[in-house]
Order: sequence, then C-alpha cells, then structure tokens
Amino acid sequence: MIRIRGARTNNLMAVSLDVPRGALVVFAGVSGSGKSSLVFDTIAAEAGYQLNETYPPFVRNRLPQWSRPEVDLIEGLSPVVVIDQRRLGGNARSTVGTITDAYSYLRLLFSRIGEPYVGESNHFSFNDPAGMCPTCAGLGETLTPDAERMLDPDRSLDHGAILLPGFDNGQYRYRRYAEIGSFDPSRPLREWTDDERQALLHGGAAAARLTPRPPKDYEGLVEFFERIYLHTADQLSERKQAVLDRFTRSATCPDCHGERLCAAARTARVLDRTIVEMSRLEIGELAGVIAGVREPNVAPVVAALREKLTALTAIGLGYLSLARPTTTLSGGESQRIKTVRHLGSSLTEMLYVFDEPTVGLHPHDVRSMTGLLTLLRDRGNTVLVVEHDPGVMRVADRIVEIGPGAGADGGRVVFDGGFDDLLVAGTPTGRGLRESPAPRRPRVANGRLRVENARRNNLRDVGVDVPVGVLTVITGVAGSGKSSLVAELVDRHPATVVDQRPVTANRRSTLLTYSGVAPAIRRLFARRNGVGAALFSANSAGACPACEGVGVVRTDLAFMDGHESVCEACGGRRFTDEVLTHTVDGLTIADVDDLTVGEATRRLRDPGIVRALRHIAEVGLGYVRLGQPLTTMSGGECQRLKIARELARPDEHTLYVLDEPTTGLHLSDIDTLLDVLGRLVDKGNTVVVIEHDLEVIRRADWVIDLGPGPGRHGGRVLFEGIPERLAECRESATGAALAVRPRSHEASA
Repeated sequence: MIRIRGARTNNLMAVSLDVPRGALVVFAGVSGSGKSSLVFDTIAAEAGYQLNETYPPFVRNRLPQWSRPEVDLIEGLSPVVVIDQRRLGGNARSTVGTITDAYSYLRLLFSRIGEPYVGESNHFSFNDPAGMCPTCAGLGETLTPDAERMLDPDRSLDHGAILLPGFDNGQYRYRRYAEIGSFDPSRPLREWTDDERQALLHGGAAAARLTPRPPKDYEGLVEFFERIYLHTADQLSERKQAVLDRFTRSATCPDCHGERLCAAARTARVLDRTIVEMSRLEIGELAGVIAGVREPNVAPVVAALREKLTALTAIGLGYLSLARPTTTLSGGESQRIKTVRHLGSSLTEMLYVFDEPTVGLHPHDVRSMTGLLTLLRDRGNTVLVVEHDPGVMRVADRIVEIGPGAGADGGRVVFDGGFDDLLVAGTPTGRGLRESPAPRRPRVANGRLRVENARRNNLRDVGVDVPVGVLTVITGVAGSGKSSLVAELVDRHPATVVDQRPVTANRRSTLLTYSGVAPAIRRLFARRNGVGAALFSANSAGACPACEGVGVVRTDLAFMDGHESVCEACGGRRFTDEVLTHTVDGLTIADVDDLTVGEATRRLRDPGIVRALRHIAEVGLGYVRLGQPLTTMSGGECQRLKIARELARPDEHTLYVLDEPTTGLHLSDIDTLLDVLGRLVDKGNTVVVIEHDLEVIRRADWVIDLGPGPGRHGGRVLFEGIPERLAECRESATGAALAVRPRSHEASA
C-alpha cells in the first residue's frame, strides 16, 4: 500500500488513505474537489521530491522541481512518472518521428539498405549538418520579404510611405530614396508608375529605366531588407526580430521543396520510397509498408520500428505522420504520445500518474487508452489516474472519489471501492453515472453559414451548412477532420474562438486581475476608508517593499536549488501593515484574495463586483479563490474563464467556436456548462462546439458528424441533422456510441 496520513495540501481536509500498489486506481470527483491536490500535489510531489534528494545539488538544480506537500506521513512510494496534458511543444525541428524516436529507426534503416548508399543515419537527419538542406537549414521553409507590407500606397515618401523602421522624413535612410531625384517624394505611391514602384522595391531593370537614374550603389527596399535583417539572422536583437516577424512570410524552401533534407538524402529509396515519402505516410499505413522489408540484416531495426508504429496506431494516433510537427499536436495527442514512450520501458514497480488520459478521445477510442493503462499495470507498476470518463472507471481496480463539493466543500474521501458499488453510491459521481437528463426539443435555426469545397488537411471537398442561432456540435473520431472543418468555418466567417490555451499570465496574474473586478474592489476599499485606491494594489503604493507585493522572497543559492520562502515582512499577505488596517465589513484587502468566487459574491455587496463575478460562478468556477494564480489553472478552467468573459459582453450576434469545453468537467458539471452555452444561444449567438461527450451531443440542436475513420479514412460528412437521428447512421462511430445509454451502460459498452 501507499499509506497517506493527514494530507492537507490546498483544500484537502487531513485526508488519510491507503492506495493499493500494483493496481490501476482512478481518482474521481467534481472539478475543484481536491483530486489533483491528492494525486499530483501530494503523492507525485513527495515521490518526485524524495527521488531528487538522492542526487547531488548540481544535478537537482537541473531536474523538475517538486515542493514537499503538507502531509503527516507518506509511505510506500516508488519513482514517479507524471504524464500530464501539457502540449509537447518543441521547436520547428521537433516532429512526431523525432519525439518518439521512430524517425531514428527509419534513418537507421535507410542508412543500411537504402539505394543508392548515402551514408550513416545522421545523413538522413534534417537536424544534422550532414543531412539537412543547406538552403533552409533543415526547416523546410525559408523566410522571404513581404514587399506589400513594406509600403503604404496611400502615403508619399514625405509622409511615411515606407513602413520599415528608420525611414521617417529627414532620416538617413529616407534621404537615400527621397533625395536622389528619381522619385517624387510628395506624391502618394498609388499615383506612381509601375516602373517607379518596382524600382523602389527591387531596383534592377526598373530602376535603370528611371530618369534620372538612381546612383550606382542604389539598392531596392527588398534588397536592403535582406541585407540588414535576413542575412544577419543569427545576431538579431528582439527589436530586429519584431521587424522580421512583421515584414516577412514563410515560403517553401526552393531547393528541397519542404523536404528538409539535402539532395543526396532525398535520392535514397527503400521499397521504392524515399525517407521523406515514408515519413509523410500515416503511421498506420507506414506500419504496413515497413512489414515488407525482408532483409535479415535489418530485422531488429524493422521489429523495433514496427513496435513503435503499432503502439501509436493502437492508442488511436495512426492518422498522424512521423513528419507532423509537435507544435501542432493537441494536449490529448501529446499525452498519448508520452504514454507510448513509456510502453517500451522494462522498468517495473514504477508509479505512473495520468491526468485525464481520455481528453480528446472519441468514446470509440477510449478502449485503446484503457488497454494501455492496464498494460502498464500488468507489467508490475502502480497506475494512478485522475479521470471523469466512465469507461476508465469501469476497468479500474479501485475508485477513490474526493468531494463531495469543490473548494472548501471538498477535500474529503467520499467513496473508496469498486465500480459496481459506485453505481449505487450517493456521491456526485455515483449520481452522475446513473442519471441522464431527457433530451429536449432542438431549437430552430434562423439562417445558415455555408462552408463549401473545404479541402484542408484530410477534408474531401466538404460542403456543410452550419445553422445560425443554435448550438451545433461537430463530432467524429480523433483525426476525422473536425478541427480542419472548424478552421475553414473560422476562415470564412468572423468568429470568436474559445480554446483551451492558457490565458496570458505572469506570476502576478490572478483570477482577481483577469476578471476585471480588481479596480472595483480597490475603489470599494478606498471609498469606505477615505484613502487612495492605489493603496490597495499589490503592484502599486500598497505593496510590501520587502517582496514587492509578491508575498514570497526568492533566494538564489548558486549551484543549489533556488529557494522561495514566505516574506517575513508581510507574512505572505503582500501588503504593508498600514494597508491591512483598512477593512470593509471586517475584511482586509488581503482577505479578499482568500475568498472564493462564491464567497465574494455574498460578502462584497457592491453591484459592480457581484455582476463581474456572477458569470464566473455560472460557468462552474465558484470554488476558485480570487487570489489563485492563473498559471495554476487547468486548460478546462481557463476555457471556462474565457466563456465567462463572453457572457459578460453586451448582447450581440456572434459566432462562438469552442474546442472541447467539457475538458476537466465532472459528469455533474456538464449540465452547468450546457446551461451556459444555452444562455449564449438565447442571447442571439451561434455556438459551434467540437466535442466527444455524448451528453453534450444528445442535447445539441444540430450535429455534424465526420468520419468514418481518422486521417485518410475520414474527411467526409457522415451525418447532418438533429441528434436523435444520428444513432441511425450505420457508418458513424458516434452514432453507435449514442445508441447505448444511460451513462452507466456507456461505461460497460
């Protein structure tokens, strides 16, 4: 057992629990109940901390940092591997092939049996000088000047027609063009001849035809720009980089045509395919192609590569290609790739911790993920999963529910047992599994938004009508083309996109600042106490001078870990003692940070404050404290924050596009989300949602289902209509999942 006694991290109420080792344990509960506090911030944090302590200080400083949890005792831990939803990211050189090492095996294969022989495996690497295209340095793209952005045709040279820095009237660069006699500096560029405009931009023959001709050392603006900015790319300052971003565009490399590799590497073939052609195949298809390699001397390479490709296909990522940049992967795709990377490990007795591994998965694909989780367990590991999906709960050896509510109303173990017992339990999760609201009558559309001839990615000349004034859900298995279709919709019709990307934040950004309610609270305190409002800002006059209003002081310990400690001057309260003498109804400005959204709407009666916070509570975030840093919020919480901001806008007819808004939501919270989306629709807006959750699909007004499979097996519209008719579509995996109900049955499907 992993024995936990007296866990008090965040909102945990001195939780004591025995978690079985060598088992698959699911932690459930409503959003904000304390699941992550127990699994990630207590169990994983202590395991990570203890492992790091075995290394010398110099090494520890380069390892992931873990803060010790507030807990009386934890025993029975193993080295921990955390597989979260953070996107893989990377840079322009990082692909699915490089991040999974599958491309390394492919390079090795080509270096041994490729015809003609090119060289060792590094000669097939676009990240190695031996293999990269010298023109684009292995990126597949080159930056080219965007001449149209450099000029404002409605202005003259005298009035700033050249938009590049340093060309204002009278400056040296301005004089090199305006005072040579070849151009009329007082006439708008729109009135110039074509030769004059071409000469200004490119020089050359057009400049030679001007009267008088420019001097011999004349260079067009584009040539000047390339010399100053493009040819000094390695020494660019931030200012020059900003200019580069503004006045250039990416273009396919003219030498390698986007293939990244040098000419020699592009000639070698295996099974009559180049390495570029193979890396651009879908992974599922590539696995079948590689099986055709029969040479015995590379049998180990083929076996290792096929194992990687088969694992990626089994987890539902067969529609990707090895050439797919990691920067384009979703959080769910990133998490599944991380999972595959651990399947080849021969380590046992490890502690694997997953954060909602079914995010981004269609119900049809959930079984693939549960198979991987049970495989990790069966190899002798302990697998802890924070999850809401009934399908994962059903295969768990044990389910622990934290709750019953969120924030101060949670933090306790309310259930500890098996799935069958949970189905009859009186907990929020038990009730959510049993209850499935009856479908309602769909709203009637009042217009259509047309998308036709859509060919982005795998879309096959798709044409659809998106109804106006209703809630439309776009469904389909992962990789079927949902995001591509929505991207076409957004390109062709103005829209507000609410995705799961973190809101822009720094260490001082909190829910209080993001919601816009901070100024109203400062004015309230100033009005009640007869002092200036700036006194109640931790970023201004009222800030503690010792910690500058941050609440903690960081000490640099050179080769040892930097240490953050609570500021001794203010005790972590962030404000000076003078500021904390001023109160409103018994609350200091520091006390306000500790209030939840729900508490603040009750304790701070100011109409402006209540109005601003009401929408946050309506999207199910009433448990969040006003002082919680935005950097600690999940993707689902950030998305709901954005929705709350949209709710606060005046009534207007807007197209809203949301990307899986149920991410991170408990079964019982989905009703709240649907009510919020319904309010947006009732205000006259059009809401389009990419979603896999069957309850959201059932209660939509209109459904567009893509498929039938991922990648080249998808890209077609299988169904358009009201949800209750989708179950009749035989090709649709979504229809098959909808035909099974209620939720407890979905889990057993």
